[in-house]
Amino acid sequence: MKNFLITLALIITIGLGVSQAQTYTDSWAFGFGGTYPRLVSVNVQPLNSNYGAFLSLQRNFSENVGLRLKVSYLHLEGKISPATDDLDKVVTNLLKGDLDVLYYLNPCEPISPYVFAGGSVGLRMLRENYATRYLDENETALALNLGVGVEWTIAPQWKILTEYGYHTLFNSELDGTIAPIPEEINGRDSYMTLNLGLLYYFGRGEPSKKCEPCRGLSMEMRDMTDYNKIENMIKQHIPKEVIKEVVVDKYIYAIAEDRLVLVGVNFAFDKSDLLPESYTVLDKAVKLLNDKPNVNVEIEGYTDYIGTADYNQKLSVERAQTVKDYLVFKGIAERRLSTIGYGKGNPVADNETEEGRAMNRRIVFRILK
Repeated sequence: MKNFLITLALIITIGLGVSQAQTYTDSWAFGFGGTYPRLVSVNVQPLNSNYGAFLSLQRNFSENVGLRLKVSYLHLEGKISPATDDLDKVVTNLLKGDLDVLYYLNPCEPISPYVFAGGSVGLRMLRENYATRYLDENETALALNLGVGVEWTIAPQWKILTEYGYHTLFNSELDGTIAPIPEEINGRDSYMTLNLGLLYYFGRGEPSKKCEPCRGLSMEMRDMTDYNKIENMIKQHIPKEVIKEVVVDKYIYAIAEDRLVLVGVNFAFDKSDLLPESYTVLDKAVKLLNDKPNVNVEIEGYTDYIGTADYNQKLSVERAQTVKDYLVFKGIAERRLSTIGYGKGNPVADNETEEGRAMNRRIVFRILK
């Protein structure tokens, strides 16, 4: 139990530093992980030598509501006091399937709590139990489920799952002991579960319009834009080896026949969060794409030179995805957009200066024909 709590504390620490991931109107998720189960409200003293595992398939119908099918295996132990016929321990194995409805209380945040309720059906298997002499060793077990959980975003499609569940059966046969009435402690045996696992979200629908369109930045920050700063950066840092420097828009330059650099779409250091000046430039990109509905683009993400090549590669992909999420949120069809990251390759400015590094944390559109 101590190790479980330490692990949970580490997860909470990691989760607090995670950037917000885009929430979608609907999605599918596959989950897996470990379970610590424990007998409660039974006729024996629960022991800590329990374990389990689960697999789940989840369908979220909206930002708030989901339906989950979960298959679990649980090993539960309890102590008989006083011991009977040299038997001082009861062991129950439970193989079950749960069907639960989930409700997310705050789906737009990287740390997203939820509640759930549902039912389960399973196979209860008694091992080393006193009651096996008059109870069937294997029997169907029905239960009601209630619980709470939290999903912690660690990547655009990955989340850590932490969950507490309380499960009440329709009889008192889970622990393999039945006391004569009125000594029976509880006519319905119960058990609790602590789950720790991972969720992989796939098959996502449209980006949610209920949540912020981009990670970690509110739309109200647009008014903080320093346009003079952007223009000075354009003059100082547009690459000298431009093949064909054509002004498409005030902040959009054609640096080749098939490439447009969005000057002013910049990111916070070591993050995929857009800086305030980026929104105006991206809105101009939206207008450009709306004016050319037959054009598809590949969104290229870049970083500055600080950090390892592998880390910057991953970060550049996340930055390209942030821009894509914003464009889709503003009405550009997702099928017209693809993303790729180039890490710290092909710098367009001096990485030794702060402004130069800001320019290298950039976005380029490649026109696909």
